[in-house]
Formats: sequence, structure tokens, C-alpha cells
Amino acid sequence: MTTEKIRQPYGFWHSIIGARRMAQRNRLDDVQFAGDGLVWLENRGKQGQLVYQPDHGARRDVLFEYSARGGVGYGGGEFTGNERSLFFVHQGRQIMRYDFDTAVVRAVTPAWGAYSTPLSSPDGRWLVFVHEDGDHGALGLVEADGGWPIRLDHSADFYMQPVWSPDGNRLAWVEWENPNMPWDATRLVLANLGGEPPHVVERFVVAGGRSEGVFTQPCFSPDGRQLAYLAAQGEWDDLMLFDTESGERRVVYAARGYHLSTPAWVQGQRSLAWLPDGKRMLVIRNHAGMAELCEVDVESGSVRVIPTAPFTWLRQLSVHPHSGELAVLASSPRLAERILRWEGARWREIACTDAWLLPEEWFADPQAVECRLPDGERIYGWFYPPQNPKAEGQGLPPFIVHVHGGPTSAAVLDFPREAAYFTSRGYAWLEVNHRGSSGYGRTYQQALNGNWGEADVADTVNLARFVARQGQADEQRMVVMGGSAGGFTVLNCLVRYPGVFKAGIALYPVADLIALARETHRFERYYTDRLIAPFPEAAALYRKRSPIEQLNQMRDALAIFQGEEDKAVPPAQNQALVERLRGLGVPHLFRLYPGEGHGFRAPETIEDFYQQTERFLQDYVLFD
Repeated sequence: MTTEKIRQPYGFWHSIIGARRMAQRNRLDDVQFAGDGLVWLENRGKQGQLVYQPDHGARRDVLFEYSARGGVGYGGGEFTGNERSLFFVHQGRQIMRYDFDTAVVRAVTPAWGAYSTPLSSPDGRWLVFVHEDGDHGALGLVEADGGWPIRLDHSADFYMQPVWSPDGNRLAWVEWENPNMPWDATRLVLANLGGEPPHVVERFVVAGGRSEGVFTQPCFSPDGRQLAYLAAQGEWDDLMLFDTESGERRVVYAARGYHLSTPAWVQGQRSLAWLPDGKRMLVIRNHAGMAELCEVDVESGSVRVIPTAPFTWLRQLSVHPHSGELAVLASSPRLAERILRWEGARWREIACTDAWLLPEEWFADPQAVECRLPDGERIYGWFYPPQNPKAEGQGLPPFIVHVHGGPTSAAVLDFPREAAYFTSRGYAWLEVNHRGSSGYGRTYQQALNGNWGEADVADTVNLARFVARQGQADEQRMVVMGGSAGGFTVLNCLVRYPGVFKAGIALYPVADLIALARETHRFERYYTDRLIAPFPEAAALYRKRSPIEQLNQMRDALAIFQGEEDKAVPPAQNQALVERLRGLGVPHLFRLYPGEGHGFRAPETIEDFYQQTERFLQDYVLFD
């Protein structure tokens, strides 16, 4: 039975996706095999809750007075587990232990510095972890029953993805130095351990260097002889094997046209795993925002795609070490992220965010967009038309152009909660993957180096105009929106292209590049050296590309949303920006949220953000 649609003005369609639903969503962040079943992490507002689903029992929450939250960089690596226990990072500051048989939580480390990725040794006696204290990074070790941590290695600036060999006598990890980011250049290190407690007897670099390729996700074969890892040395990625006895290195799978990982913005990312027979591996490959799961034969290098339709984005691959069962987080533009478990013949859905179990007709089908510039450069994106099963508009819809953060990130074909909020109200939505975005080859990703604040801005304007002039949206009612680095692009669009967009919406945007270079957190302290030029030598260029220095050219309305405790983009930047907007008489809205950082978690904050944004769009776009 078909429901007749009601004709209503675009932007005023009634939607079941309200601000409160947006605020009440739970976010799935990880899934792993542990205990006698699966454990996953749900972010419920500011609570990082671990949920345990035994194979033969009811699921249950694990944490009550605690919150699982990684503390290194942007987080990640919140927990790991074995058959007896879970080890998790509480609020980023302390490693805790939960035992399945007693349900008791106890401290493993003191609350000191920032922790991530606790990983139990094969015999269960020790935990290795990533640690940061002020300006120093290290790999640490502590007894699994608790004690005072010791440093295993502190020769590098940053560490990621430590892994034990099956016999517990070796460790492998990824490390890198300033001014690189983990997608610029890393080293893969293998260390022999000895003594009691274990310490590094000998270490050597398996692959990489200060400016040589990106090497990620080491994992030992079940017999411990082979060390697998992912290498980004050319345009795409390779799956590599290192023989720990002979020292031979070989390419198992050269993934031409695909990436085998995504930029490591957080700790604990997993797209690679061994199957228990040691003859096959699983890897998630991706291209242009779409992902698929592949099985790779280690000897022949042959690749078999494992069907995961209708899901188009996959992450956090986990394999049971004995049964070979798989678990993964999966989503699509019409299906909210959920946990899938492969049981040998079929996928079974284990969990989903209940607030988003909505009929698929509320979600738009994205259309791939590709625009060629006069100089031959290509720009990519995804366009979402207005979609509401109960409403239709007349003419062309207002148009929100969204710029992702990073800027070394990407808009992918996962579940578009934010887009759905607006498309279900009658807005068209465009995700811009400007130069510098990942997923389109290494050359495209590196094309923003030295050009941040210029290429991303031009690409955003050009792609928006291209889509509008195809007759898909109203060019006279365009809005540019983005957060963090995307917010920087928003501000620059308004100051460099006044009048192109009716309004801008910027979440915790970078407004002052000099302040960013001086004050941002350790992880990104030298990021702008590559994106713009070395600081302070290029201070004049930083000033030229800072939106706060060009505000006298801005005339379009701007909404800014900022967390009071933001460490990546300290709020003083945008408080100063707002003071100047007041003096210039530029229409603006400014919301400063107490207790929030670089990204919003509290339900009341998220609800207010969507309510304020909707009113702002009505005032400056729909009613103007």
C-alpha cells in the first residue's frame, strides 16, 4: 500500500528523526571475542559501556561506575580481553580489569598519564600498553594482576598497535617520529624479550623509517613464525609477510586500486586478521568510501570476496582464535551500524543502536559525484537528495554542503545519521571528498600538502556549484557545514567566496592557524608543517590562511559550536572570532558547551545543537 505524499516547503517536512533521537543514539565503537562470547563497546553519551554477550546467555552491561575511554590522542584502543578477563582504560587515565567469573572490577595501574590498548600476554601474566605522559610516549608493561608499570620502550615519539607473539617472547609494534602523522611515515619494530619482568633484549626495524612508507597493524601467525603487516609504500596498499626466522619479506597481496586500512586517527584500528589454520588471512579493503571483506590465501595470494551485502562499510574486524568465527561492525546508507557475526555459513546480527531501527524509506540513496576541474583535477563526493516517505517539495531544495574533518579523512558509505536528519526535512546534502581525502589513492591524499586552506576550499565551492548546476539543488540556498578541519574550510569558504553560500555552520573550527600551531595537543602538534609549511618559519603564510585574519571579507551568516574543554582547537580561538564578528556586524550564532571537548557527547548538548542549527537555517536560509 502506497502512502500519498503531502506537498510541503523544503526544509519544513515533518521527520521522525528528531533532535532527541539524534541525542539518544548509542555509538558502536569496537567488538572483540572475549570470555565465552563477544564483547563490544557502546558509547552512550559520556559513558563508554562494555557489553558482554555470552554464547549461551543473555547480554549484560559490564561497567557501572566506570567508563571505557582511550586516553591517547583522539582515543581508541579502549579494551581487550581473553577467556578470563577484560582489560579496559577508564576515562583514558587508568587500566582496569574485569573478571568474568566474579564480575569484579579492580585497578591494574595507578591513574597516571594517558593509556591505550592494554593487551594481555599469551600466558595472561602481563599487559603491554601504549602510554603518554605530557610530551613523552612509551610502550609500558605491567603485571595483569596489578602493579607499578615499567617502560619497555621510549625511543620514539609515538606508539601504536603493540602485539605479542604466540609464545610471548616477542613484541611487534608501530612507531613514528615528529613531524610525521601515522599516515605519513612509520616504522614497524620487532623486539625480542627476556628476563623477569620481561624487557627488550634486542629490537630491530622490520620496515619503514623516518620518511619511508606507512606500516600498520602487525599480527603474528598462529605458529608465530610469520609477522603480517600492511604497507602503504606506493599509490595503494600491500599485505606483507615477514618471516621471523629467515628474515624474508614478501608481498602476499598487492591491492591495486584498494586501500587495506584507513588513516590511523585513533588507536586500536583493525582491518587485518589471521584465520586459525595459519594458511589464510582476512582483510577489509576499501575504495572511494566503499568496503568489502576479503579472504587471502597466504601461499598463492589468491583473493576471495566474502559477501557482506547490503552493507557497504566495514570496520573493526575480529576473529575467534580457535573457531575462526568472525565479527565486524557493518553499516550502509540505509542501515544503522550493527555487529555482524559470521558462523560459518551466514551472518547473524548481534546488536544495533535501537534508536535507529527505522524503516529504510526514511534514508536517501547516495549518488556518487565526480567533477573535473579545468586543470584536469578531479573532485569526488556523495550526494544525498531529500528523502521523506510522507512529504515532497516543489522546485529545487535548499542545499547543505558538508566537509569532513581531518582533513586526512573521508566521507564513506556508512550510516549517515547527520545527513538523514536534514534530508528527511527536505534539504539536499553533499559530502565533499576534497583533495587530501583518503580512499582515492595516495597521490590524491597527499595533494593537500602545502595547500590546506586553498585546495580544500576551492574543491568545496566547485563541487557544490557543479551539483547545483546539474539541477539537483538550489544554488541560491547553499549552506556549507563542517567540523574541526572541515570547520576551517567552512570559515575560509565564507571569507574567500562571500555570497556563494547563504550561511555557514562550523563545529569547533580552526580559526587561527598560529594559535593552532602553538596550542594544539601533542598528536597534531606538527601536522600543519606538512599541510601548510614549517612553523614558525612560515608564520606569515599561517596568518594569510587564517580565517580570523580575513573576517572583514565575510558577510554571510555563521553559526559556531564549540566545546569548552577542547584540547585540539582551544575555545579561545573561536571566542576571539566571535568578538570580531560582533564588531563587524556579521550575523552569527555562538554556542559554547561546558564539559565538551573536540566532538560532542552529552545528549543535552547534541539535542541543543540540532535544535539551534535548524532554527539558524530557518532564519538565514529558508526565511531570508
